[in-house]
Amino acid sequence: MVKKLEQICLMLLVLLGVTSCYPPSVQYPYTEFVTRRRVQLKDNLVALLPLEQQEQFAAHEEATWLADTAYKAAAGIARINGSCFPGWAGNALINARLQDRGLCWQYQHDMYRELRRRPLNYFRIGCCVRDGGKASEHNCVYVAPRSAAWPQAWVLDAWMWNGRLKVDDARKLSPTRWADLPGICRVQAIYYQEGHQWPMEHWSVLRGADGDYEGYWMPEMRRSPQYRRMYNNILQGKKEHPGLLTNY
Repeated sequence: MVKKLEQICLMLLVLLGVTSCYPPSVQYPYTEFVTRRRVQLKDNLVALLPLEQQEQFAAHEEATWLADTAYKAAAGIARINGSCFPGWAGNALINARLQDRGLCWQYQHDMYRELRRRPLNYFRIGCCVRDGGKASEHNCVYVAPRSAAWPQAWVLDAWMWNGRLKVDDARKLSPTRWADLPGICRVQAIYYQEGHQWPMEHWSVLRGADGDYEGYWMPEMRRSPQYRRMYNNILQGKKEHPGLLTNY
């Protein structure tokens, strides 16, 4: 009887683990737990600002928008990607051609796109990498004060937990492993200028039939399955959410 009970508990734990791998629901960012996390991130962002800015209402409003958007966008990106598993498990499916999207640098690009939807006066959006050029390479975005340099920032990772945002203090990360990536921002800023109106379903970089990645505007990408999927996503998004840029 005890052995059977242990087996049942193990099955429940496995089922819970598998279920949690799927993308967060639309309601997830509004749960009590995540709502507290959003407030905490907002407070952490404000604390990075110079003292004379920390009391300004506009600075708090901007930090609130960034924190709320980060958690909502992370969940929405995972749903659009159709990711079934978090982190490296998801990468394995993509590398095996069983899934076409969900690598960490794709989440990085997507988060950058969402956080550039409004002009910012107090903060800026950056990109960073851990172990650049190595097998363990990992890419994220970060939010920093407008005039501050890396690592005065908070790192936002939508990939690790499959749309359930992971937040890290960049000042506490290993300086020998983590680095700023201004070059990626320069490229992505061409697509996504501050205040842009690209829909959430838009991807700046696509994978072609040969497995190589190129900008969405390249002629050969227009014939790729991923371009067709993006195009269909945009049409479906407009149908389900007319007049809205996102589907959070």
